Amino acid sequence: MSTYPTDSTDAPRLGHRTRGGQIARAWVRLVDGLCALGTVLIGVLMFIISADVVARNLLGSSLPLVSELGALTLVMIVYLQLAATVRHDRLARTDLFFTPFKLKRPRAGALLGAAFDAVAAAALGMLAWSTVDIIEKDFTRGEYIGVTGIATLPTWPFRVLIFTGIAVAAIQCVIQVIAALRAPGEKKGADA
Repeated sequence: MSTYPTDSTDAPRLGHRTRGGQIARAWVRLVDGLCALGTVLIGVLMFIISADVVARNLLGSSLPLVSELGALTLVMIVYLQLAATVRHDRLARTDLFFTPFKLKRPRAGALLGAAFDAVAAAALGMLAWSTVDIIEKDFTRGEYIGVTGIATLPTWPFRVLIFTGIAVAAIQCVIQVIAALRAPGEKKGADA
């Protein structure tokens, strides 16, 4: 587990009156805020799908934008919640091996976790970098989803949120690496 604060109540223990503590607290709030936005979008997606089902049954046709909006919303949900998943150390890995290994060899476990997070940070960084070109193209060309004359939405706001989620998750991975290398093998408090 990381020694980085896992929620806004952990940040004060790092010294909330210091500049570093304030930055840590703001970072935790940003990550949690993006996760909360992703959770709200799950409700929005459920509403969109339910409204489409009702429209198909009552009107005999689908609502405009549903398939495209649903796809973009689903991708946004995944990336907006990814940084919180990383921060809480909930990414999928072989816990059958990793957890006992970390308990038996805390230093080696911390180094292995740091390596895992470093690879994740690099992959997410490359993904974020490639997303910048897509955002630029969508914005300059006026890309949109939907059917012209019926209902359309520009795609760039969705892409910006996706990019934000990817970038924040990449930074969170870097934070996890730094925390693991600073205090290898150190156990977290009671909330671990």
